Amino acid sequence: MTFLDNVFRAGRIGALVLPHRVVMGAMHLGWETRDDGGAALAAFYLARVRGGAGLMVTGGAAVSPAGAGGAGYGVLTDPAFRHRLRRVATEVAEAGGLLALQLFHAGRYAKPGRAGPRPVAPSAVFSPFSRQLPEALPGTEVERTVRDFARGAVKARELGFAAVEIMGSEGYLVDQFLSPLTNQRDDEWGGDPVRRMRFGVAVVRAVREAVGPDFPVVMRMTGDDLMAGGTDRETVLRFARALADAGADALNVGVGWHESPTPTVQAMVPPAHWVPVATAIKAAVGALPVMASNRIARLAQADAVLAGTAVEFVSMARPFLADPALVDRSRRGLPVNVCVACNQACIDRSLVDSPVSCMVNPAVGREPVPAAAEHGGRPGTVAVLGAGPAGLTAAHRLALAGHRVTVYEADRDVGGQFRLACRVPGKADYADAIGYLVAELTRLGGDIRTGRPVTAADHGLLSRYDGIVLATGVLPRPVPIPGADLPHVRDYASAFSAGALAERVVVIGGGGVAVDLAHLASHPAPDRPARQVTVLHRGDRLGPRLGRSTRWAILAALRDQGVRIVPRVRDLRIDADGVHLVDAEGTPRTVPADTVVIAAGQLRNDVLTATVRRTGVWYRVVGGARDTSGLDAVRAFDEGYAAAHAFSRVRARDRVEEQV
Repeated sequence: MTFLDNVFRAGRIGALVLPHRVVMGAMHLGWETRDDGGAALAAFYLARVRGGAGLMVTGGAAVSPAGAGGAGYGVLTDPAFRHRLRRVATEVAEAGGLLALQLFHAGRYAKPGRAGPRPVAPSAVFSPFSRQLPEALPGTEVERTVRDFARGAVKARELGFAAVEIMGSEGYLVDQFLSPLTNQRDDEWGGDPVRRMRFGVAVVRAVREAVGPDFPVVMRMTGDDLMAGGTDRETVLRFARALADAGADALNVGVGWHESPTPTVQAMVPPAHWVPVATAIKAAVGALPVMASNRIARLAQADAVLAGTAVEFVSMARPFLADPALVDRSRRGLPVNVCVACNQACIDRSLVDSPVSCMVNPAVGREPVPAAAEHGGRPGTVAVLGAGPAGLTAAHRLALAGHRVTVYEADRDVGGQFRLACRVPGKADYADAIGYLVAELTRLGGDIRTGRPVTAADHGLLSRYDGIVLATGVLPRPVPIPGADLPHVRDYASAFSAGALAERVVVIGGGGVAVDLAHLASHPAPDRPARQVTVLHRGDRLGPRLGRSTRWAILAALRDQGVRIVPRVRDLRIDADGVHLVDAEGTPRTVPADTVVIAAGQLRNDVLTATVRRTGVWYRVVGGARDTSGLDAVRAFDEGYAAAHAFSRVRARDRVEEQV
């Protein structure tokens, strides 16, 4: 077989024929309740249809008001939401796409607004995820909830969807009935494994009876909840077989609850790590189609899963945020934008009910906005100063719009801060995100000049361009610590270099860069002894701006690797013996160190701003060169994207004025 042949085989789920073996998994987008008649949702899914997606699953559509995960969730009892869904289903079908509606009930994970109904669950067990104490459902309400799922499936069929998926994983209501941790009943809906699985089985059976034999029904189930005292493996396998008997056409296997202490989708999780969970389900259900999911980011990885296991499909969600044309571009051998599993603009936002986007693809959520090339402006020439995430994103979008772009980078290599991040364990994909932008820019005719710093003497050169994007990034912030100029003290940028760190390492700083350095320094390696790593910081919390879905996992990894974290330090002084300090209790201490790394913030590298301003041409300052306050990679990519579109709009306006 040739490359990706396993992926590009047609498949079948019930009566539905799929063009290939990759399913776009469900993602709550945060604009399901937007009052736009469904335009944004439709544009999002249509972009993926045009990019070659096969079956796609929507974000969760709550089957009742009590089932909504938060204020941003659509509810199927709401006529306005159904109107939006009808538009989405119709436009996707007309474009030749396949869209399944996910039927959703959050249970104790619901986060109601002030006027919303109180969360309900099998039992009144507090949820640390939603910080809610739910009401236990009476038996009659359990039966009504089963009927709510059935009615939701009928609505999906009437609205024009190709299938439904029942959300029964990640710790939502079906999982809550199945688990002894959250189901403490002793009636027909709980008390032993058979009765605890009855709710999920009843939902599948009711949905199947409501929609008939020819409408595909997928069940998203948890293969391993990763919860101490949770559902045991034997029960999970029995549950899978019972779902098959109840009428499910396929099982989509998820892993973990939102409150489980084991990382499942973070960058530190190796690719395809959870596939064995899905293969165990497949072995239990025989011929019923099974989908593997979680941390499969590339079609080559999906192809390997399909080739090496009995599962029939692979579910990939966030990779379709990073590149809507993931399937088509992979088929054609073009560069593909890779999901780096950062979670910053997607999962972290969805957990707080904010609109979802993608760090490496800021176009997510902007699909209704015309592409820059459609503004009708004359092609222009643009100099982009700096080849970090902001500069390369701007250059890529400008080239897509037909402008002639030259990128000037002072260093010999491109990537900026991402060039450092990709050396951190688990972040190797960051290099591929930069590689994609470089490959695309080259394919589109852009010119990248590395090792070419631009200075004030280049005023004449810059004046010949129609526009300038200043993306020169940041510089490490110096700190007034006695001894900071000693030979064994490094700034964070140089500390990422190979061989830069000795056996005993002290990192001074409390932000994301300091956390990355501690992770890099403490990571075990076969060619050297384990390092002793200590992080000293002035605040109460290390990495306070790290994302909600990743911070806990990263800090747990640091603890596992023996990193010592000392908060609320003061009166720092460095000498040959190490770092002297006063700790939170007021006790003087000395931390021995062979290498001390200063990672205590950043300064704007904006020395060219005045030069650029004097040229008189259109310009934008983006990323760290504009402002370091609240700076992260999401903002850098986003500002690069916005700068490119702003230039195209100016060119379009100028053309209109010329014509008038």
